[in-house]
Amino acid sequence: MALKFYNTLTREKEDFSPIDPKEVRMYTCGPTVYNYPHIGNYRAYIFADTAKRVLLYEGYEVKHIMNLTDVDDKTIRDSQKEGKSLKEFTEFYTEEFFKDIKSLNILTPTKFTKATDYIDEMVNIIKKLLEKGLAYKSEDGSIYFDIGKDKEYGKLVRLEKKITVTSECALENPEKRFGRIKSDEYEKDNIQDFALWKAWDENDGDVFWETELGKGRPGWHIECSAMSMSNLGESLDIHTGGIDNMFPHHENEIAQSEGATGKQFVKYWMHNEWVLVDQKKMSKSAKNFYTLRDLTDKNINPIAYRFWLLMANYRTRVNFVWDALEGAEVALKRLFRLYKDLGNDIGTVNVKYQQKFKEYLEDDLDTPRALTILWDVFKDENMSNADKKATVLDLDKVLGLGFENIKEEETPEKVLKLVKEREDARINKDFKKSDELRDKIKSLGYEVKDSSDGYKIEKI
Repeated sequence: MALKFYNTLTREKEDFSPIDPKEVRMYTCGPTVYNYPHIGNYRAYIFADTAKRVLLYEGYEVKHIMNLTDVDDKTIRDSQKEGKSLKEFTEFYTEEFFKDIKSLNILTPTKFTKATDYIDEMVNIIKKLLEKGLAYKSEDGSIYFDIGKDKEYGKLVRLEKKITVTSECALENPEKRFGRIKSDEYEKDNIQDFALWKAWDENDGDVFWETELGKGRPGWHIECSAMSMSNLGESLDIHTGGIDNMFPHHENEIAQSEGATGKQFVKYWMHNEWVLVDQKKMSKSAKNFYTLRDLTDKNINPIAYRFWLLMANYRTRVNFVWDALEGAEVALKRLFRLYKDLGNDIGTVNVKYQQKFKEYLEDDLDTPRALTILWDVFKDENMSNADKKATVLDLDKVLGLGFENIKEEETPEKVLKLVKEREDARINKDFKKSDELRDKIKSLGYEVKDSSDGYKIEKI
């Protein structure tokens, strides 16, 4: 079966065929480093990581770029609130992001790019747009993309350009049909010319660059075009991100990138759906979000969140509830225990299970069905433990659950002593003391399981 991805641009599943057969060029919209990302944000990065792992599993070389937005409305606003320089403020949250993706077992991209390192590249793109008449300078010195000049604007989200005329625009340019908006983010019904370059004003403080375009800073959207094309070329294979970034961000990326180059910007647009809370979109503005710190405060391994997300298709909205996550962690711990029981020998990957696993993943990353293969391997009584172990490790190259890092932990001496006391109590038929000692052992995070062959100690 050929590898198929759902392309948001065409609204169809398409056979995947990279522009360059030797290398897949992939870009992921990374975080704006002004706060801790919430777990809804991390769905986008886990999804992108899964897509990349599948490509690697299929034998492709992948050049993967993820941006870090370290200059925009939010970073400037919040760095000023904390009385810190933009660099100091954003570097703190960048490091926290790196810790988070490590805890989620997300593969490090080929390169992380910071927006502030690509100002010259942004200026060059904007100059091209000005030369082609696709952008214009307003009276305050800011530069806007003229969506009225782009016949295909709205093709990603299937928008129709509704004609609106503002008195300001009409007076300045009678031919102009659209208003303009300077803020980085805005709603879908607010379709207007967007800022490519923002002329400095007092709200920006000391955040500005002196360029051929004037004193100012870039708009959010131009940043991703500059970072992606500078590292991956003018045409990309895959661009991933959350569905909330489709408009205005990704729509504007297409307009300015294709306007500057005259080439198709991205061949396959891939978007993950939202993580909801109480059936509402998780967002910082609504204050209805959780971070990975909320999970670890409850002693939940962040990998359990990754596992929970893999249980649903990436294009399906999921509603976050603690009971569901805790249930996922119980299931994951069971898988880890089953893996530990396989012993130390590593045999041969079972081709039958491997092919079935690939078949599910090749159907637009069908991770829910792919996970069933993992359970089937553990249940197969006709496979040796060594072959099971080899097969699980092979499947985990895509799942990223960290089986290869699982090691048999030494049971603390204190627990071993209590287990010995309990065993003596059982032999002496002092069942009351035996039960008390079992509870004490459990309080230390271990469980004793009795069988006809003796007993077994497991970490809870």
